[in-house]
Order: sequence, then C-alpha cells, then structure tokens
Amino acid sequence: MGLTNEPPDLLPGTLDLLILRSLVRGPLHGYAITERLKTVSQDVLQVGESSLYPALQRLLLNGWVKAEWGASENNRRARYYTLTAAGRKRLDAERDEFERLVGAIQRVLRLA
Repeated sequence: MGLTNEPPDLLPGTLDLLILRSLVRGPLHGYAITERLKTVSQDVLQVGESSLYPALQRLLLNGWVKAEWGASENNRRARYYTLTAAGRKRLDAERDEFERLVGAIQRVLRLA
C-alpha cells in the first residue's frame, strides 16, 4: 500500500463539525470555508463542492447556520453562512463526541 496524493476521506459527520468550527470567527461564503479548511489543515483536507453544499444545506435545515447574500472579496454575489446559537451548542456536542471517538481509536491503535 503506497502513499497517494488523494485527500483522505472524512469520517461520517466530520464535515459538519469542520464547517461549524470554521464559522466560529464569523461569516464565510462556501469557497472561503473550503479554503480555510485547506489552509488550516496544511492542504490535507480538501472539500469539494459536491460535499460542501449538501452539508451546508443540512446545517441550514437544522438551524445550525443561517445564510445571507452579500458581495465577496472580488465583488461577486456570494451566500455567507453564519453560526447560530444552536450551531454553537451543536459544535460543542460534536467536538466532544469526536474527541471521544478519536481517543477510542487511539487506544485501539496502541494495542500490542
């Protein structure tokens, strides 16, 4: 099994957590969300539109983010997503669950 240049698959539910976390500092449009994830992860996480926009729609429907139209940095029309109070609560809950899951995986990997 060799190394590839393909980005790793995300665990189910992880994308929602990452999107919510990326919105903590303030509103972002879709492209800015993907760029933030890519930059912060040092190019490991590369989220495509086919994954991002269904996830954003799911977060909107659940009331965890809200969206407003505005102008992007290059003056194009863009939909900006903002974390809601319910989204902050969801982020905290998902982060706790993710950390519990990662801890369990790490314990299994340490087995001799």
